[in-house]
Amino acid sequence: MRIAVAGTGYVGLSIAVLLAQRHQVVALDVDAAKVAQINERQSPIRDEEIERFLQDRHLSLEATLNAEDAFRAADFVVIATPT
Repeated sequence: MRIAVAGTGYVGLSIAVLLAQRHQVVALDVDAAKVAQINERQSPIRDEEIERFLQDRHLSLEATLNAEDAFRAADFVVIATPT
């Protein structure tokens, strides 16, 4: 299953990392630095578990700045952005 997660703050990144253990996940964000960090398997937020999962677990996770790429083939979309 392909899942898109819009927003890579604490909630969005947590959801993306958990889902990426069993599904293909594309995380969308507007911050190029955050996208680069996630693609390098570094957490843009301070959280020991997220940091450990990104470094030690096999995750099907990629990050992008391009909404079309994120949503094009998604079976589900999670929106985790500030209200």
